[in-house]
Amino acid sequence: MAELTEERGIRDAVRERYAAAATGRGGCCGSGGVFGETLYHVEDREAIPGGAIELSLGCGNPTAVADLQQGETVLDLGSGSGTDVLLSARRVGPTGTAYGLDMTDEMLDLARRNAADAGVANAEFLKGYIEDVPLPDGSVDVVISNCVINLSGDKRKVLREAARVLRPGGRFAVSDVIADPDMDGATRRDMSAWTGCIAGALTRDEFEAALRDAGLADIEIVETHRVHEHASSAIVRARKPA
Repeated sequence: MAELTEERGIRDAVRERYAAAATGRGGCCGSGGVFGETLYHVEDREAIPGGAIELSLGCGNPTAVADLQQGETVLDLGSGSGTDVLLSARRVGPTGTAYGLDMTDEMLDLARRNAADAGVANAEFLKGYIEDVPLPDGSVDVVISNCVINLSGDKRKVLREAARVLRPGGRFAVSDVIADPDMDGATRRDMSAWTGCIAGALTRDEFEAALRDAGLADIEIVETHRVHEHASSAIVRARKPA
């Protein structure tokens, strides 16, 4: 069991695993029916190039619950191969914009190729950290994410950044992993369980408190399916007060 250490920081470990996934040398958030492309509707899978949807590493389908509208601006935190950005771009239409933010060069290259293959012109991929979003205050209508927030070493900062870039009345709609309150310490300290989207997950109470502290309201957390003996996938929604 590889334990979390200062020398091998969380961010470097996550970057390494995502880079490997982008180049076909490994995966990220687990495998099988609880993670990946099988969580998307058939029409979504048919609309996106195979290179993107087959490398979906998430635990849900946030675009299905974000209620995206024509002309909106969407930000996907930790956009990976670009699946959710491309689906969002189609939903917001040519008058809208879908941004994808990722820290991994290999994933950004893959996402841009997938956007070109799909002929999607209103998607833009940015390099950066989800703890420090390179967009202005109040610049997006919707923040989405697919099983990425749990990978951050500072999830409260991620949520504060999401609230910062949202316009008043803007929506937060993500899929993420919610830890059971009794998750054991050994799992919490296991680096492979962290980069596998389990060990770093917040509990329901912790997630709700962090969203409130970030200034978001109308919080709703709905668990959807089990992804680990100590954790579930969940849809997490909130709104920035108008």
